[in-house]
Amino acid sequence: MAKKEIKKVVLAYSGGLDTSIIIPWLKENYNNCEVIAVSGDVGQGTELEGLEEKAIATGASKLYIEDLNKEFVEEFIWPTLKAGAVYENKYLLGTSFARPIIAKRIVEIAKAEGADAICHGCTGKGNDQVRFELTIKAFAPDMEIIAPWRTWEFKSREEEIAYAEEKNIPLKINRETNYSKDKNLWHLSHEGLDLEDPANEPMYNKEGFLELGVSPEQAPDVPTYVTISFEKGIPVAVDGEKLPAVEIVKKLNKLGGENGIGIVDMVENRLVGMKARGVYETPGGTILYAAHAKLEEICLDRDTLHYKQNVANRFAELVYFGQWYTPLREALSAFVDSTQQTVTGDVKFKLYKGNIIDAGVTSPYSLYDEDIATFDEDEVYDQNDSAGFINLFGLPIKVQAKKKGY
Repeated sequence: MAKKEIKKVVLAYSGGLDTSIIIPWLKENYNNCEVIAVSGDVGQGTELEGLEEKAIATGASKLYIEDLNKEFVEEFIWPTLKAGAVYENKYLLGTSFARPIIAKRIVEIAKAEGADAICHGCTGKGNDQVRFELTIKAFAPDMEIIAPWRTWEFKSREEEIAYAEEKNIPLKINRETNYSKDKNLWHLSHEGLDLEDPANEPMYNKEGFLELGVSPEQAPDVPTYVTISFEKGIPVAVDGEKLPAVEIVKKLNKLGGENGIGIVDMVENRLVGMKARGVYETPGGTILYAAHAKLEEICLDRDTLHYKQNVANRFAELVYFGQWYTPLREALSAFVDSTQQTVTGDVKFKLYKGNIIDAGVTSPYSLYDEDIATFDEDEVYDQNDSAGFINLFGLPIKVQAKKKGY
């Protein structure tokens, strides 16, 4: 079956359904090759518990669990947040920017171990296969890539479960709770089952569906106030308390989750061409995006803000498409960083039943001038100047109107 002799494979291992059955499948189909499992810890929490025992019990020779949380936030989440990048106006890219950092570490381990191939459990219908493989190509262009979902005999998750049961592989899911989920420090995604029909309302209040928080209906009847502080576009404190990057996300996840913040139901356009429906929980991230945008309202001039909004859309596509390690993404990040030099200040919100309500914003670099903006009498702005401005600004319209005979 193999194109070349494969003696050692490094597997991107989550311990979920797909990667759990891949270990025995690889050994069956690649001459009992050695399988080294690698799990990138980007905030999965309890999902990592018992992973080493499970990986070895199912045939892996060893398991690496790599703590990538700090790098994940500082080198992937913060640059994307500063860009204001949101895919299709809704998706805060939780899975998208987690894949490149994991894949890069897998390549490093594969090289250190002298592996013949890297294997992942992404389906042939999804975006993650692209994200993993583009990163592998960026750092190991000649590495063999094994993608079982594109070649193996299983055609559904139900068949995978049956194979796992045959091989006595323990699973945390069953046929009734078989949502496809991806969890990290930033978000949790839900796909599959009843969500595959966009006509179905997600069962937010069903026990076990939401994991990072509650639905807006179940949120407290009193609001929660929170203040986020930024320095050059980067969150540095919550309610006046300076915190490391990872702790900021965790604290805001808790506050947001408790107040029903950051639940998104969307049908998105996948890179591979199809539309797919998913539900995302991103409580802390939703607060941070709103706070960063609010601060930019007073810190960026009009032309920079508007141009940056165009950049944000392209940046989001690059992240979603798995093109993190590309010259264009790096160039756009350089542009974004140049716009963030004055994005420093405090943003106050009122969180209430799924809503983020503005409650004040301040910055030492604010471009808002109350003396100019006031409706009261002032000595700064001569309103008569606007007549000449309008005449010049509207001159093309006036010329066109005359040509039309008006």
